Amino acid sequence: MRLNRRRVSRLSHHCQAVIMSEMVESLPVIQHSVAATQPRSCTPAPSPVVNLPSFETVDRVGRSIIARFTSGVSPHAEADAWFDWYSHFLRAPGRQMELMALGAVLAGRFVALVAGQAVPLLKPESIDHRFQNEAWKKAPFLWWQQAFLAHEEWWRSATRPLRGMKARDAERVGFMIHQYLDAFSPSNVAWMNPEVIERTARESGANLARGMRNLLEDWVQAMAMVPAKPDPAYRVGETIAATDGKVIFRNELMELIQYSPTTPNVLAEPVLIVPAWIMKYYVLDLVPERSLVKYLVDRGMTVFMISWRNPTPADRDVALDTYRTAGVMAALSAVNAVVPNRKVHACGYCLGGTLLAIAAATMARDGDDRLKTVTLLAGQTDFSEAGELMLFVDESQVAFLEDMMWNQGVLDSSQMSAAFRALRSDDLVWSKATRNYLLGEREPMSDLMVWNADSTRLPYLMHSQYLRGLFLENRLTAGRFAVEGSVIALKDLRLPMFVVGTETDHIAPWQSVYKIHLFTDNDLTFLLTNGGHNTGIVSEPGHKGRHYDIATRHAGERYVDGSTWRSRARRRDGSWWPEWANWLAANSSDQRAKPPGMGAPYRNVVPLCPAPGTYVLQR
Repeated sequence: MRLNRRRVSRLSHHCQAVIMSEMVESLPVIQHSVAATQPRSCTPAPSPVVNLPSFETVDRVGRSIIARFTSGVSPHAEADAWFDWYSHFLRAPGRQMELMALGAVLAGRFVALVAGQAVPLLKPESIDHRFQNEAWKKAPFLWWQQAFLAHEEWWRSATRPLRGMKARDAERVGFMIHQYLDAFSPSNVAWMNPEVIERTARESGANLARGMRNLLEDWVQAMAMVPAKPDPAYRVGETIAATDGKVIFRNELMELIQYSPTTPNVLAEPVLIVPAWIMKYYVLDLVPERSLVKYLVDRGMTVFMISWRNPTPADRDVALDTYRTAGVMAALSAVNAVVPNRKVHACGYCLGGTLLAIAAATMARDGDDRLKTVTLLAGQTDFSEAGELMLFVDESQVAFLEDMMWNQGVLDSSQMSAAFRALRSDDLVWSKATRNYLLGEREPMSDLMVWNADSTRLPYLMHSQYLRGLFLENRLTAGRFAVEGSVIALKDLRLPMFVVGTETDHIAPWQSVYKIHLFTDNDLTFLLTNGGHNTGIVSEPGHKGRHYDIATRHAGERYVDGSTWRSRARRRDGSWWPEWANWLAANSSDQRAKPPGMGAPYRNVVPLCPAPGTYVLQR
């Protein structure tokens, strides 16, 4: 007997519907969370859904695994930038013709240069040291250099923002192209680098043999995941971080160091320094002749320093505000115990400066007037123009980093170091590789290099809150940063401020640091020194080639932009340290006092151990 196909089809669909209906009825269901709140006239809520277990953990683990191979950089952030740029570039025939013309001009100049004609030469950037050797000015090395710089110039023009595309995506693409081109610089190629050729001929290839040995040593160390052996010439607590003092307070997050006086009398008001916890504090206490701490102590100041504990995965839930309460505020209470009835000069460096600004604004909101002045060293308060470090900070990137830290409990120091190296890959990666593996040289260690290698970790929760609240959403200067349930405002600060920016800072660009002028209305002295994020701050008297610009904005004066400020500021040669020391003295009371005792035992602030303490030694 033959069945009708349509009838069989209808019967099949009916059976499927009955089976699916019974399956749904047999499983637990959940009601839509807003169904009870919807007015009757609204569209009915969706039908109940199946209450299946969440598989989000699988997604997070997968992303965290990928992040380990990308040093925490989200592939989506890169792909999204490339798509935005390329899709707009395909629809920009004018830009394409412009690049064709530019390419023709650059090619013509290169041919003319090879033919021996005088043509305008492209110049490397001022911070690019790869082509400083005089041999790069002679053929054929000049040809390789100019061909490379021409490629850089062409791609710099190609990645300019196009109408309709996101400006940040253009910057991202330009940054990635720059990373790629750096890898193919002629300075990285043995037979194109005149210094390598000369050294190889002079040493009969011994430099290459040493370079191969250096490469093998570095590879074995990286594969074994063991830290480099410390340089015996720079030992923490002996030759660096060696300023005499005592740890007078310790909690689960930090140790507080009080430094011993070296003068018979001191300024009445002490100085409390808040370093960033993404670094060991002793960048401000290197060898004695380069120690900012020793410089202040020798000029009659009572100095206290926070030394942060290096977090482990067990500290994954330490919050950003904990660094304020258990860090800045706990340290301030200890300082008040040692030097009672005196206000405090507070100084914050890098992220420590951001934290200090938050703490000071909170104190101003709450009527707490224990601070005498506030100093920010390369510390940002507004993150709308936070430089190259901000390029890839978007929702996708933050979620990607969060998943990696969620899995690890911390942001590892090696992952953080990779991000910083990428900002200056020409100098910190490829030039270093040329010295080590082609010239066969090991760069002599310095106190700053030893400190830079002694990096720290960041707790998962704190770093997530920092990235979202400050970098991504810029809440502090948008009037949306809440502390203990209430919003704070930098505008509440009425005490004098001293703010330092550095000219070639890739982490906290000085233009971004300068923007604190927009959000305050107090006496504010801004100082711009040459150097980078660390080298500009470590600028001891006698350091060759140092200069700075300085000017003061008084309360009630009109705002001027950074360029205008720089045109009006006074240029001075030398270190900025004496300028700051004089400013601290000028903003202190006239009264000089005998140095306070070490700690305050009668107030339970007891010396625990000699400086630099125990937390700074944690790996």
